[in-house]
Amino acid sequence: ETGRGRLVDPQVAFYMAEKAIYQPKSLSGLRVLVTAGPTREWIDPVRYISNPSSGKMGYSVAYVASLMGAHVDLVSGPVNLAPPVGVKLYKVETTSEMFDMVLELFPEAHITVKSAAVSDFKPSFTSSSKIKKEGLSQLTIELAKNPDILLELGRRKRQEQVLVGFALETEDIFKNAYKKLKEKGADFIVVNEASVGFGGEENEVAFVYPSGVVRFLPRFHKKKVAEEILKEANGIRIGRCY
Repeated sequence: ETGRGRLVDPQVAFYMAEKAIYQPKSLSGLRVLVTAGPTREWIDPVRYISNPSSGKMGYSVAYVASLMGAHVDLVSGPVNLAPPVGVKLYKVETTSEMFDMVLELFPEAHITVKSAAVSDFKPSFTSSSKIKKEGLSQLTIELAKNPDILLELGRRKRQEQVLVGFALETEDIFKNAYKKLKEKGADFIVVNEASVGFGGEENEVAFVYPSGVVRFLPRFHKKKVAEEILKEANGIRIGRCY
């Protein structure tokens, strides 16, 4: 129903109340770009390559950035999450689609948080019809590299922009995260083990900086992790602007 007397959607009402009391409002007037979720790379019309990312971390970053006063653009792969209130959502499916959308939005962003768990590879060929198992003892799928979103953003980043990357590692966690940081040109990397964070409401991460310093965070709800990421990114931005 519409018209005078209609109740406000409960999610919107909760968001409005939370935003009214939320502190700090340190991102007021800023534009924040966030990527979230997995991507899908199709093998045929019914099969694809992907990963178990839920998108919750990225959605938390987008939502909290909005509470902190930012205009937020969220580029999301396929997830089973409600669109965050107060955020402009762009839905994509493949890594190439996310690449194109992010590059379009990036020039206006003051802070970019690339938390999406994109597929690094895609099938070199996608079958237009379902691949049948009859007559096949095995199936070999040739993979090609997808465009590297974080690397391209690092190349394009202006001095006043802040770029935050994510690294999900299974071994040599901080060594690999530091290598990624230096190669991609991010301002810091949020790193966690593959065994932590996927699908849950909490996350345990560390921030890795170009100096080699590592800042460990306790296990927090993902909204609290999001707040720490955004506060750190904005602190870097302020340090460059003044």
